Amino acid sequence: MKIDLRSDTVTKPTAAMLQAMMEAEVGDDVYDEDPTVRALEEKTAAIFGMEAGLFCPSGTMTNQIAIRISTQPQHEVICDKKSHIYLYEGGGIASNSLASVRLLEGAQGRFTAGDVQEAIQPDNLHYPISAVVAIENTVNKGGGCCYAWHDIEAISQVCKTHGLYYHLDGARIFNALVAQDEDSTRYGMLFDTISVCLSKGLGAPVGSVLLATKERIRQAKRVRKVFGGGMRQAGFLAAAGIYALDHHVKRLQDDHARAKVLADTLLALPYVGMVVPVETNIVIFSLSDQHTAEKLIVYLHEHNVLASLFGKMDVRLVTHLDFDDVMLETVCRTLKNFRG
Repeated sequence: MKIDLRSDTVTKPTAAMLQAMMEAEVGDDVYDEDPTVRALEEKTAAIFGMEAGLFCPSGTMTNQIAIRISTQPQHEVICDKKSHIYLYEGGGIASNSLASVRLLEGAQGRFTAGDVQEAIQPDNLHYPISAVVAIENTVNKGGGCCYAWHDIEAISQVCKTHGLYYHLDGARIFNALVAQDEDSTRYGMLFDTISVCLSKGLGAPVGSVLLATKERIRQAKRVRKVFGGGMRQAGFLAAAGIYALDHHVKRLQDDHARAKVLADTLLALPYVGMVVPVETNIVIFSLSDQHTAEKLIVYLHEHNVLASLFGKMDVRLVTHLDFDDVMLETVCRTLKNFRG
């Protein structure tokens, strides 16, 4: 049996989740007639204190829709150079919104209000117009690190002062909420748009929800249509999201605990040069010999453990719903036996 730690997107629906999916009441969502989709959108919006939600196939789509409804051509999105919206969404900001990007150099992908203040473009026809500030919480490339709440608030204040939209890529927002014991409704007070992914740590098979005001969600629905994101009897998928929100949030602390065990194991190994401090469910580490990172990936695969090469010298492991304590023990033992 393979132990897959490449991502928390590799999970399969639990038996109870599958049962909920099969029992879902459905309709044609393009006609706004799927009651389970509407229930998911309303439930997610309420969790974050937002007015409305829009169910989409992916987090990339919810992020890109948020940027599209917040920009015009010649506008600029301020984000970190490690952000998912910049690195891993196929150049969508340029392709979908005809906007440019102002990249910040944050700490593990987290920037500050001061960074934003310095990045805002002056009113000069030679420059694009600063329009959106986007943060990612947790930060994938930052090893699953979380923004401190005071930094989120401070960035919000800069956005309000300068009339900028504030977007949250919350691909793993529930990991941050659990790790920091935060009140989710406070996010709705600060952000104009929030992307909430259901198919990572929460274990649903498909889907993300975009949150905003009712008016902005009305705009977003038009963009989702042109992006090809209008789904029909999507309630079967939405039911999985509802089940995940009801049953899979608190258990994220188990993923975090297992990630910390992996990090502690790695820190004691002679071939590991550095481990990014673990806050949630992502473990990123560098090997001391740049020629052995790929060898480690091959070795792990040969021993039925799948991991991600995350740079020339870096490896990523991600804990999730389908990774238990027995598997954790196996992976730790396998790592200890690697000789390079």
